[in-house]
Amino acid sequence: DVYKRQEIPLLCIVRGEGGDWHLFSSAKVAHGHSYKGFRIASEGEEWEGKLVAEGADGALYRPLDLSFTKNAAGLMINALLMVAIFLGVARWYKRRNYSIYEVPRGFVGAVEMLVMSLEDDIIRPSVGKDYKRYSPYLLTAFFFIVINNLMGLVPTFPGGANTTGNIAVTLIMALATTFVVNVFGNKEYWKEILWPDVPVWMKFPIPLMPVIELFGVISKPFALTVRLFANILAGHTVILALTCLVFISVSMGTTMNIVMTIFSVLLSVFMLVLEILVAYIQAYVFTMLSSVFIGLSRKEHHAAHKKH
Repeated sequence: DVYKRQEIPLLCIVRGEGGDWHLFSSAKVAHGHSYKGFRIASEGEEWEGKLVAEGADGALYRPLDLSFTKNAAGLMINALLMVAIFLGVARWYKRRNYSIYEVPRGFVGAVEMLVMSLEDDIIRPSVGKDYKRYSPYLLTAFFFIVINNLMGLVPTFPGGANTTGNIAVTLIMALATTFVVNVFGNKEYWKEILWPDVPVWMKFPIPLMPVIELFGVISKPFALTVRLFANILAGHTVILALTCLVFISVSMGTTMNIVMTIFSVLLSVFMLVLEILVAYIQAYVFTMLSSVFIGLSRKEHHAAHKKH
């Protein structure tokens, strides 16, 4: 919850009963404090842990709350970080002397290698001849997911927000891919959905096959959403469970606590290293599936017959 005890105060944006908007730091309402009538509902109240205000009649009500959450702040920080990275890489290419063959090295070289690998191994083969039209979106999705995954492993500011472990975030990203697929899909794509090449009795008067095909349209964003969300959330859950062993074993005696602490730390370090690999793999899989879905919406089914 944005209003619970935290290290970094976040921006609260609320609309009061009279229609006035209020902007203030969440630190002003933390630890039982009140600010301009706004406070956090205490334990046992109707909206426990939520921001509430006292109306003119003395009754508590929930104001319109558009405050920043930890995940929202994390998304903005990670987006700015991604922009800074690519502006830095672009600046290197802008300053390069084209009269001399100069190969990028270090971080710039790693980014170029990764971009070329994604375009050559995933985007171009999956999307097809007009792959350059979709490369900006697919590359942005890949690097955005990688950065969010890695920043989620950093326990201190500016990391710590498990953004890709939030199903709302992965759902929006999946819907973005679905939008691209369905808006830019060609005639063959929509023909296979609305009037597939099957016997007429399977399409009319009962549209059996079109309904099944439409379920396929819905299942694609669902697969993208759950795959990314579940894998990232599972890794963080395991790390938290291992960390909890240190505190659970305190009541078991000093010797057991020392043994379990060593075991927990070693296994947590191993899981963190594994999560770094998972951060890349999940971004790779999301980009690959998005490329495949876009490619399927752009294919030319009767191209082979036209040659004859």
